[in-house]
Amino acid sequence: PSPVTVVQAWGWGPIFYFLASAHFAGSWHPLAAHFIAEHYTFVGEAETASYYGILNWFTWNVGYHNEHHDFPNVPWSRLPALREVGYEKYYSKVPYHNSWIGALWDFLFNPEITMYNRVKREPVSDTKSD
Repeated sequence: PSPVTVVQAWGWGPIFYFLASAHFAGSWHPLAAHFIAEHYTFVGEAETASYYGILNWFTWNVGYHNEHHDFPNVPWSRLPALREVGYEKYYSKVPYHNSWIGALWDFLFNPEITMYNRVKREPVSDTKSD
């Protein structure tokens, strides 16, 4: 439905909700920086990076990104415990960000980090032999 229809049917609340969602999830807001911090390569060829700071409390532990990719069925509330269990063997060796704001700053002002700092995989062809 159009925004006019939404306002007529439900008032301005849904419009403000959609605008706030877009702002916090995909804009230059520091909480939206998690996408850049998680999916762009800042160190070597690591495909993802985590963040373990206080902002995880506001974002349901979305910063535990490596842990989430390793075990996608583990609920968000258990990701910190998962990291503790696997820290010595696995998670002590993977890159992480100290700050989403710092990652956003580097992305905007470091000429070495650009939109092309993403790991691209070659497509896997389906080569079944008969």
